[in-house]
Amino acid sequence: MEAALLDLVSERDLGQISISDVTTRAGVNRSTFYEHYSDIHDLAESACTAMFDELVAATPVFSLQSASDQPPHQLPELFAHIATHAPLYRMLLGPDGSARVINHLLQRIVVAAHVGLVAMEASTHADDPSEVPHDPEAAFTAGAILGTIIDWLHRGCPGTPNQMATVVAPLLVSTASIAGPGNRVRTKGQKSAGVRSSRRQ
Repeated sequence: MEAALLDLVSERDLGQISISDVTTRAGVNRSTFYEHYSDIHDLAESACTAMFDELVAATPVFSLQSASDQPPHQLPELFAHIATHAPLYRMLLGPDGSARVINHLLQRIVVAAHVGLVAMEASTHADDPSEVPHDPEAAFTAGAILGTIIDWLHRGCPGTPNQMATVVAPLLVSTASIAGPGNRVRTKGQKSAGVRSSRRQ
């Protein structure tokens, strides 16, 4: 069913795809669909897990030691990944995409940003942000990254991945420097926490 959805998304907006469309394309009945997924958005999250894994793996993990005149190596990889899958990302993250999928991806990037900012020994592939304490700096960084990606997609991906990395890197490094050790905002009740990987099986 995941392959069927990805096939359908290449033809029309996610909001125009019904469960019947998916089950017909996959050659299964509706009861089979509901044995695995609650709705189309749940299926979309699952279908894009591997792609989102690649995106999160390419999300820059900054620390104070990462500041330099050269873009962190992950940034060109990040924008190259987006460019490679641009049609699908445009469908999922555009105005006719899924707010739930966007939020799912944002929270995963928050986890990656948190791990980098606190220099913790933890997985950057966690799907569940519940193990991460309230971290305004990580949320700000994640929002900046995802917002830049969405704007770049909306404009047709102007410039090369390396050019985008060169522009964005100083902004993210500055954020990491400001939020470095001794400067981190700790909200009431915030505790250090490990990050567990809870990828969908």
